[in-house]
Amino acid sequence: MPLDPRTAGPRPPFSDQQPLTPPGAETDMNPRPDYGAESYRGSGKLQGRRAVITGGDSGIGRAVALAYAREGADVLIAYLPEEEGDARHTLEMVEAEGRRAIGVPGDIREEAHCNGIIERAVKELGGIDILVNNAAYQMSHDSIDELTAEEFDRTFRTNVYATFYLSKAAARHMPPGSAIINTVSVNADKPNKTLLAYASTKGALQNFTGGLAQLLADKGIRVNCVAPGPIWTPLIPSTLDIERAREFGKQVPFQRPGQPAELAPAYVLLASDQASYISGATIAVTGGVPII
Repeated sequence: MPLDPRTAGPRPPFSDQQPLTPPGAETDMNPRPDYGAESYRGSGKLQGRRAVITGGDSGIGRAVALAYAREGADVLIAYLPEEEGDARHTLEMVEAEGRRAIGVPGDIREEAHCNGIIERAVKELGGIDILVNNAAYQMSHDSIDELTAEEFDRTFRTNVYATFYLSKAAARHMPPGSAIINTVSVNADKPNKTLLAYASTKGALQNFTGGLAQLLADKGIRVNCVAPGPIWTPLIPSTLDIERAREFGKQVPFQRPGQPAELAPAYVLLASDQASYISGATIAVTGGVPII
């Protein structure tokens, strides 16, 4: 029987979820996110590829790391030092699939660190074929007066500047057929007023993706993005107030948040040779919310 998308994952309210201290940990979430450990089946689509994934410790990044490993890729994940526990679990899952796994903690707001991430991939994996710019920072505010210049700057440096730094550094080493995949958001087209800084960065990233796809076409490098809707990751209970977190996902047509495992196939497609004529595109994974 086909899977009913309305009931394919937990539905709110999530009454047992407590607020988390940013950036949050998957072990403190209730219900726990589904990242595909029991469901994702690989078929060799990325055999021998070498992938770098930012924010690879948990949520969407963990689901993508696991899927890539099961498709045959070696994986380097970048993450914040305070996310070491989640990152270690992700690395162990990649290694359990017989693939190489490298973890690089640090702050991607710094260009030198971003350059170091790519250098580690080239040195220890032998190169880089896939870059997934997935790490993000967000906070929710009901008034622009609550949004400080420091937070606005941090959001852009994490979400936009790091994508620029990493893409620039990676493109120098990528052979033809490589792929850069950026995580944007439904907020790029339908901005949530309480996520002013975050939504602004996602609009910028979607535009950046389209421009970079054209710049790198003559090198044979494809650049695309995935636009998630509400996805149940540690970012949610660690950045939204408790009532919004407990009702998270109710606003979309399927009336539930997506699970990280439901994003992974889009990232696999865009990284694979099956997407050889797809560049400058956005794949929307939004629970039924149209992006026009």
